[in-house]
Amino acid sequence: MSARTVGVVCAAPLLALALVGCQALSGSDSGSDSRSGGGRSGSSSVNPQRSPSGYGAVFLAVGECSSRGLTSFNEVACRSESAVARVVARYEGGTKEGPDCPARTDFVLHISEHRPASDEDGDGSIARGYACMRNLEEPHPGDPGGGGGPRTIVGDCVYSAGEGQVRETACDGSGEHAPRYRVTSAVTARTECPPNTALYVSLGGAEPVGCSVWV
Repeated sequence: MSARTVGVVCAAPLLALALVGCQALSGSDSGSDSRSGGGRSGSSSVNPQRSPSGYGAVFLAVGECSSRGLTSFNEVACRSESAVARVVARYEGGTKEGPDCPARTDFVLHISEHRPASDEDGDGSIARGYACMRNLEEPHPGDPGGGGGPRTIVGDCVYSAGEGQVRETACDGSGEHAPRYRVTSAVTARTECPPNTALYVSLGGAEPVGCSVWV
């Protein structure tokens, strides 16, 4: 089945993106002080030329799939041989003001707003938003310890990346940087972390504090 090209990549290839995984909270007497450089990892931008027909009324809706090339993303049928990732969540607006992607998201597609001057073929417009993507096959950088994904979760590892900064890296040592801390639990406040906590990492969500220990 032929794919329909609907997007153009505006960033570096996904696998080459820098991994900025988390933000550490200011520490106390029982843990180190560190702050992240901020930002989200495992993301890229798509500038839709027009909305698709045949795969759903919404471009990259939940449950739909995409192929992945060096310069473009195509929305394709999930049974297609070229399908490589599935949309696990889809939100309007930007990632800063919108909800976080699910914990095991592998990468994020940022979709630019597109409103054609005329709508002769019935394609309509595409609102600005983002799609949380999960690879159909391994590797899954968004899994615990995988070294990537847009969120830092329990099981992930980080390393010191300059004064007051930490970034995510693969726990098995296969990344460019060796792991130094592992997030072992998520709690609502630093006082709930165990005594051996070496670093507090901001995770967001209902349990925003990650308790990290030396690897």
